[in-house]
Amino acid sequence: MSQNEGPQYDGAPHERFEEDLGAILRTTGDGFSADGRRELVAGGLQRGRRRLVRRRLAVTGGVLALAAVGIGGVYGGSVLSPGGESTSASVAAPPRPGQANGTGSAKEQQPGGGVPVKDIAAVLKAHTPAGRWQFDNLGGEGQSATGVYDDGNGKAGVSVGLFRAGTTGEAGKDQVTCPDKALVRYDRCISGRLSGGDRLMVLQGYVYPDGREETKNWRAVLLTKDGFLVDASEYNAAAEKGAPITRENPPFTTSQLKALVTAEAWRPLLKRLGAEPGGKPTPGKVDLPPAPSAAAVQATLRSLLPKGATVVSHGGGDGHGYVVVDDGKGKSMVGVDVQPTGGKTVAELFSRDGVVTLPDGTKVRSTQQPGEKGGEGVVWWSVDTLTPQGFRVAVSAFNTGAQYEAATRAEPALTMEQLKALALSPKWHKLPLK
Repeated sequence: MSQNEGPQYDGAPHERFEEDLGAILRTTGDGFSADGRRELVAGGLQRGRRRLVRRRLAVTGGVLALAAVGIGGVYGGSVLSPGGESTSASVAAPPRPGQANGTGSAKEQQPGGGVPVKDIAAVLKAHTPAGRWQFDNLGGEGQSATGVYDDGNGKAGVSVGLFRAGTTGEAGKDQVTCPDKALVRYDRCISGRLSGGDRLMVLQGYVYPDGREETKNWRAVLLTKDGFLVDASEYNAAAEKGAPITRENPPFTTSQLKALVTAEAWRPLLKRLGAEPGGKPTPGKVDLPPAPSAAAVQATLRSLLPKGATVVSHGGGDGHGYVVVDDGKGKSMVGVDVQPTGGKTVAELFSRDGVVTLPDGTKVRSTQQPGEKGGEGVVWWSVDTLTPQGFRVAVSAFNTGAQYEAATRAEPALTMEQLKALALSPKWHKLPLK
């Protein structure tokens, strides 16, 4: 494990992130990965764009699953749209299982029913340091508890959610996988398998990482081996958004976050999510639209790049992928999203001004606009296409290797004509779906 120096945290003088989590993952079953930097990076993550690149687009108003999260599951990640539409989420709290864009109620997400909020709050209080708590909706029922914690050093928003990821722990492992640093900017993240078979991720990121506000969001997510998620978030403000910063860091250390999500007291509450009112087990399966595999998308994208564009890094998931290329003039990120079944929502995006219809009926929308992830001088060029049969391919290119970093060149490595040719290639339609 890396021993890079990290920031200091409240309640544990000179505590390093890696040292704090070393004991957590020391007995891993299949290894873990840790990312760290010597000091905090100014700016952080782009506000509210958190869909993890590993999660596919369903039918949304977005175009390209290029992040700035998607814990883990975005943890960091964003479903982006050249027209200004986007599915929005937070890098530290990815959309819950059953959601493509992070919206919807707990009951929509989990057909198995809810838990009294007071029971979730009670476990939260019992497994965190002493302090004053104020909770919302203690008389209600759901799958999460949200409150404000005050240890005398400043108020902090804290939440815990309980969710059903699937029938096995493998079903939700993207939720506990550190996001790709080419897409998501954060200070620290570590993930791995615990000795009992559960998986854990702890991530330290931001709510508004574009420099407007240094609202920090630290998260711990546990995926149990039988497919349940315990997701805890804390902030250095009284609320995730719209509240002033009250302290330098969120109140709980990484060790305390780990102890919270791994507490045995959650198990009885999780069991209530595993059955419908009649006692019938719920499958916990999320049916996503068919898409080509990550490997197929990546191979096709590489084959369509112009000569001289050397790939220096790459990533993605089923239905989408990206490469960072360098043609000798600076790094440039190029990404693609493939949606074989767009649906009515997608079709509406192509009914606006600026759309060109080709002789075969394919609609093309081309856009050139400033980047939206905070990188200085970044431009974002994109071409979005939709066939009469509803097959959608969208490509984007940036004049930087990561959207949150400053531009490395005046323009993207691919011209608009090259992006158009890439998006309209018949190769995308020949990829097998999974």
